[in-house]
Amino acid sequence: MNIYPDLFLTFAKVGVMTFGGGYAMLPILQREVVENKGWATEEELTDYFAIGQCTPGIIAVNTATFIGQKNKGVLGGIIATLGLVFPSLVIISLLAGVIEAFSHLAWVGHAFGGIRVCVCVLILNAVVKLYKKACIDPATFAIFLIVTLGSFFTSLSPVIFVLAAAVAGIALKNLGVRK
Repeated sequence: MNIYPDLFLTFAKVGVMTFGGGYAMLPILQREVVENKGWATEEELTDYFAIGQCTPGIIAVNTATFIGQKNKGVLGGIIATLGLVFPSLVIISLLAGVIEAFSHLAWVGHAFGGIRVCVCVLILNAVVKLYKKACIDPATFAIFLIVTLGSFFTSLSPVIFVLAAAVAGIALKNLGVRK
């Protein structure tokens, strides 16, 4: 199959199956991009998530752009990004006209409450998968723990955490702590 339609359709599939924003897309992206298509490794995808977190925009959109660009250059990045956002644009356009008419109904509010809980579980699943691949030795666990505590107890930007973790990883490698 031609890679361009495959990029568009794969990311459109991710986009249409995901509710709850960029983080909810992470487990579906992992399955489609790593397991089904082999367009990236687990490590590359983790790197894309990290870079996508500290660049402007939605993490899933940034990740789609990175993966498309890796596989087919700038045009691949554009096509993957368009594929990811296309279903949302269509769905939002259709819903925008009718959402106000139904928002007062109790069952609509309850449905959104259930969807929010489901999204939390999807995000937790993505975190657990990423944790298992990222925390591979005591040094990476220490970085994980410091960043986790720092994010809970400070209001620092995620960019600072990503940059500090990168510096820590380099320092630990140069000190011989990590192989």
